[in-house]
This record gives sequence, C-alpha cells and structure tokens, in this order.
Amino acid sequence: MTVPYYPWTVWIWAAFDPILVCLALYLGWTASQFGKVFIAAIMALAVSVLASWAISAVGIPWPAPVSHDGPTFFPVRTLGALLWAMLGFAARRVAHRPG
Repeated sequence: MTVPYYPWTVWIWAAFDPILVCLALYLGWTASQFGKVFIAAIMALAVSVLASWAISAVGIPWPAPVSHDGPTFFPVRTLGALLWAMLGFAARRVAHRPG
C-alpha cells in the first residue's frame, strides 16, 4: 500500500516519521541537560532522514519518504525532532520529580 501524495499532508507526516519520533523521544529522555536536547534532535533528524531514504530506496512504502524527486521537508523534520526531543526531556523531568 502506497501513501497517496498530497502536498498538504506530506509535511505533517515528515514531523511524525516513526523513526524520528521514537529516536527523538528516547534521546531527549536520556539527555541530562537541556543543551543536549539540541544534539538529540540533530541525531534523530540525521538518522531518520537516512533511514527514510534507505527504506524509500528499497521500495517499501513509508509515510514520509525521502527521494531525489520529492520534497524532504527539512525545516519540518528539524522542528519536529526538536519538539519531540524536548517532550522526551520534559517527560523525564516530570517522571523523576522528587516528592
């Protein structure tokens, strides 16, 4: 099953790329300082773009494919990675709050 291409929906899927979400949440959770959230977001962005490109190159349907002829939506992916990493960082802070 291929995901139909609608320009107004692909940018949404770019921010909700499953690899991006999982990796950014995990790396944000493990960040010990807020400054490391930015590093976590960059790592999640790089890995998710490479993984999406590899999955798309093989021909497996992917919600936010990366290809040479389609848009990659780097700004949307970057903002999504940063927000997911911040959410992971905040969730850890709330979960480990004393009291």
